[in-house]
Amino acid sequence: MAPTQTQAQQEGSLYDRLGGLMPISVVVSDFIDALVPDTTLNQNPAIDAARKRVPAPYLKYHVTAMMCQATGGPCQYHGKAMKAAHAHLNITGQEWDRMLTIFKEVLAKHKVPANETKELLGIVESTKADIVTQMP
Repeated sequence: MAPTQTQAQQEGSLYDRLGGLMPISVVVSDFIDALVPDTTLNQNPAIDAARKRVPAPYLKYHVTAMMCQATGGPCQYHGKAMKAAHAHLNITGQEWDRMLTIFKEVLAKHKVPANETKELLGIVESTKADIVTQMP
């Protein structure tokens, strides 16, 4: 008798449940398009400077690769570690919350199901300690 599969194994990886690389890349693209011009986030001078220095397509590439890998897809993220990539930005807890709000709005726009949204938010939340340097 074969061992019982867990619910996640029966449903497939988060990557598969999201539809693969194409839908992930579309969501990431929309997320970066909403994030980069955000006036609340760009009030932080370090974030504003980074937005002017780092092209949005470069961010889209790296975030797509990271999300693909983190959700169980075939991609490999080759960018900097989260701490190294964000330490100089002096990101506050409030700025983190704003980014999460934008991310949730993009997920809702694309009708990402509740379970998958929860899993994606868990992945994002796992990076908070390496990204947020200033708590309110």
